[in-house]
Amino acid sequence: MTSLKVELPDRMADEVARMVGEGWFHSEHELVRVALAEFLRTRHAELQERFQREDIAWAVAEAKPEQAG
Repeated sequence: MTSLKVELPDRMADEVARMVGEGWFHSEHELVRVALAEFLRTRHAELQERFQREDIAWAVAEAKPEQAG
């Protein structure tokens, strides 16, 4: 498993602590994992399309012959 160190604005950290304190999550770690998983799930298609467009743009640029200048 990989660990990440994340810095949060104070207001966001307070909200995380509040949600954990109210029992919505067992820990801050759980809240962050759930939030990231949800973000990736909802953005998967968007991210995949962006990565494909970047790959296509790279391939097109690589395929163009260098212009003499």
